[in-house]
Amino acid sequence: MRITPVILCGGSGTRLWPLSRQSYPKQFSPFIGEDSLFQTCAKRLSSDAFTSPVIITGDPFRFVVLQQLQDIGVEPDTVLIEPAGRDTAPAVIAAALQVAESDPDALLLIAPSDHLIPDKTAFRDSIDAAIPAALAGQLVTFGIKPDRPETGYGYLELAPQVQDSSEPVPLRRFVEKPNAAEAAEMLFAGNFLWNAGIFLFTAKAIIDAYCTHASDIHASVKAALDDGVTDLSFLRLAAGPWADIEPMSIDYAIMEKATNLSVVPYDGAWSDLGDWAAVWRETETDSVALSGDATAIDCTDVLLRSEVEGQTIVGIGLQNIVAVAMPDAVLISHKDHAQDVKLAVTTLKENGAKQAEQSPRDHRPWGWFESIAKGDRFQVKRIVVNPGAALSLQSHHHRSEHWIVVQGTASITVGNKVDLVTENQSIYIPLGTRHRLENPGKLPMILIEVQTGAYLGEDDIVRYEDNYARA
Repeated sequence: MRITPVILCGGSGTRLWPLSRQSYPKQFSPFIGEDSLFQTCAKRLSSDAFTSPVIITGDPFRFVVLQQLQDIGVEPDTVLIEPAGRDTAPAVIAAALQVAESDPDALLLIAPSDHLIPDKTAFRDSIDAAIPAALAGQLVTFGIKPDRPETGYGYLELAPQVQDSSEPVPLRRFVEKPNAAEAAEMLFAGNFLWNAGIFLFTAKAIIDAYCTHASDIHASVKAALDDGVTDLSFLRLAAGPWADIEPMSIDYAIMEKATNLSVVPYDGAWSDLGDWAAVWRETETDSVALSGDATAIDCTDVLLRSEVEGQTIVGIGLQNIVAVAMPDAVLISHKDHAQDVKLAVTTLKENGAKQAEQSPRDHRPWGWFESIAKGDRFQVKRIVVNPGAALSLQSHHHRSEHWIVVQGTASITVGNKVDLVTENQSIYIPLGTRHRLENPGKLPMILIEVQTGAYLGEDDIVRYEDNYARA
C-alpha cells in the first residue's frame, strides 16, 4: 500500500534570521547542499512507495512551492492554500479530509518540510515498521533518540522496558520543552525521545480523532474545504470558516488526548534545524562551520556564513560565535543564545525595520528580483525570469524604466509593439506606457532594470493582464 506524503511548509523560522524571514522562510533556502530543505523533504518522500505529495502552504509561497518542485521533477497531487497560518492542527485535518474524499483508508505521512534527515534508508525502515500499527487504527508518531540534554524540543516518555525498541511502542505521555536540569535527567533515564512532529496514520483514523477531541476544528476546516475554490493549480481554503479557528498544534489538539497512540523510536541522524546552533552541529568540521566566502582564523565553536556573492566574512580568534552576513543585514550572536534570535526579529519589527520580515530577494510567480542600488529618484534592480514565464501587462504612474538584457532573450511588449531583445541589448519604457516582459527561452533570463522617477514603490503597478490571476 502506497503512502501519501503530506508536507507542511507554512512556518516562518525566525530563529534562523536573517537567512530565514517571513517573506521567504527557512524551508525554501539551501542550508546544507544545493537543494532547499523543502526540496530535500520532497525528494526523501519520492519513490514507488509514495504517491504524489499533498502540500499545505500559505498564499505568498504557492508559486515558490511549484517552482521548487518543478526544479527537482516532483509533481504534487494537491497544493492547499491556507488563508492564514493556524499551526499544524488545522493543516493536518485539511489534508486528511481532502485525501479521504477519494480514499478514506489512505495512509498519510505528516512531514514538516524543514527537517534534516540525512539517512533516507533508516528513515524509510522506521516508516515501514510503523505501517502495521497505522493500518490497525493507531496514530503513530516518531521519536528521536536524544544524544544531548536538548531544551529546544518537546519529549515523548516511553515505558522504561521498551526504550531500545525499533517497533511501535505505547506512548506514556508528552513532555513540554524542559529546562536544562530536566533535560539532563531525561537523557540519563533513557526512556525519553525527542518529539519529531512526524506522524503516520490513516485518513479515517485521524478524522475520527478530530471528531472526538477537536470537533470545532474539524467542523471549521471541513467548511473551509467545502467552500474552497480552485485557483490555477491550487485549492484555496475558504477564508470565512478558517478565520474561526484558533491556532493550535496537532500535539495539543489530538495527540495529548488520544488513547490510540504508538511511537516508533528512530535512532538515525535528525535535526529540525531550529536555530543557528543546530546548523553549526550539522555542518561543523573541527568545531568550525563555514559557508560561502568565509574564513576562520584561530576560531573554535564558530559558524561563519556569507550569503552574498563577492562578500567575504572573516573571523579571527572567535569562540562560540555565530555570524551570518546578508546583503541587507548581519547577525552576530553568541552560539549559546541562538534560540534568542527570534527576539531580534521582534525588536526589528517594533522598530519598523523591513529587514525583520522582508527578504532582499522578492520572489514572484515568474521568478525574482532584488535591488542592487538605490538613491534619490533612481533604483537599479536585477530581475530573473523563469523559462516560459511572463510578468503582467502593466504600467506605472510615477516611473520610467530602462531594461538591459544580460542573459538570455526577452520578448518585450511596449505599447502595441513586441520586440525580441537579446544579450547586451536594451529597451526604454516611458512613464505610463503599457508594457510586459516574457522569457520565451528554456533557460532563466536575467536583465538589469534602471528605474527613474518621483516614486519607485512596488505598489505603483497597474495590472491589465496577468497569467497568475493577480490583475
